[in-house]
Amino acid sequence: QVQLVESGGGVVQAGGSLRLSCAASGRTFSSMAMGWFRQAPGKEREFVGAISFSGGSTDYADSLKGRFAISRDNSKNMVFLQMNSLKPEDTAVYYCAASRSALLDRGSVNQGAYGAWGQGTQVTVSS
Repeated sequence: QVQLVESGGGVVQAGGSLRLSCAASGRTFSSMAMGWFRQAPGKEREFVGAISFSGGSTDYADSLKGRFAISRDNSKNMVFLQMNSLKPEDTAVYYCAASRSALLDRGSVNQGAYGAWGQGTQVTVSS
């Protein structure tokens, strides 16, 4: 079972950038697609983006394309979420998750596609 620990959250002004990291334990990390989700106060958890096992494919929520980017370093068991041009509405707890699959498909936007979750890291964007 893979274990995930997010870091890099904090408070940033609107227009700023943050890079979140997710450290994974376990030998199977490089065979898993990884995803990022977020949950704002009073709202349901939503899909942010995902990356295939090799990093060769990525997918993003339509509203975040062009501002957010996911990458991974399989040699270090790490996945990253680069967030640019941040807006107050990006304020949320951000979670990384390990997929049950290696590749991305239509189901990658669904929480049920992921078998392991981190504890989350808070991102607050001030106006």
